[in-house]
Amino acid sequence: MKKNYLFVALLAGTMLISSCASKKELENCQNENKELSGNYQSAKEELAASKARVASLEEQLAQQKKDYALLQQSLDKSLVNANSNNINISKLVDQINESNQYIRHLVEVKSKSDSLNMVLTNNLTRSLSKEEMKEVDVQVLKGVVYISLADNMLYKSGSYEVNDRAAETLSKIAKIITDYKDYDVLIEGNTDNVPISRENIRNNWDLSALRASSVVQYLQNHYGVDPKRLTAGGRGEYNPVASNASEVGRQRNRRTQIIITPKLDQFMELIDKAPEDSSK
Repeated sequence: MKKNYLFVALLAGTMLISSCASKKELENCQNENKELSGNYQSAKEELAASKARVASLEEQLAQQKKDYALLQQSLDKSLVNANSNNINISKLVDQINESNQYIRHLVEVKSKSDSLNMVLTNNLTRSLSKEEMKEVDVQVLKGVVYISLADNMLYKSGSYEVNDRAAETLSKIAKIITDYKDYDVLIEGNTDNVPISRENIRNNWDLSALRASSVVQYLQNHYGVDPKRLTAGGRGEYNPVASNASEVGRQRNRRTQIIITPKLDQFMELIDKAPEDSSK
């Protein structure tokens, strides 16, 4: 009886061990199955994405082929039109080269003019004293030299006659004008907006023009500047550089400008020296 009991116990233990081993293997198999299922699903998704990318690239390639075909048709049409109109490509290239050469020529002319103006300005400013520079403003704007002089240094009070104080400054300006013979000179009078009340002077137009004329004649009579190069003009109160609401602004507006520019005919002659037409 004791032997039977031992046998049964051993058999039961063996079965229990076997059962545990089978359960562990089952769990392992289930885990492997789950992992394989996950890998399979990922592979399916990657395959679907790859197919979508391939489809997109095929569509892009097809569109590029269509665009290329349209471009080729347009090019063929352009060539046909060019041939039908007997356009000489070589002649077009020559014309473009001529245009580029002319543009370079204009740039050289402008550079030459700018350089001369800067030299003129430097020579003038170096000749003026510190005191004179307080009442004389020299600028180069758009290739033109502007010399602006305050009216209180040029004219007698309430008058258009040039005073003795202006003689030295005008002599230096006259020398510059004489040295640069290829330039014309415009003398331009400007006033503030305060009405003038003097006999024989009707308004600020008259005053500005008379003051400009006085400077022109002073340059001609005292320093021998060729009158053919001189022009006198008045702009009255209508070319202000500051507000007339204050005394300082009105003082700035009461000025005479000496404007020095290259002679127009010589400047145009330089510009007109365009490259010769190769088609002639």
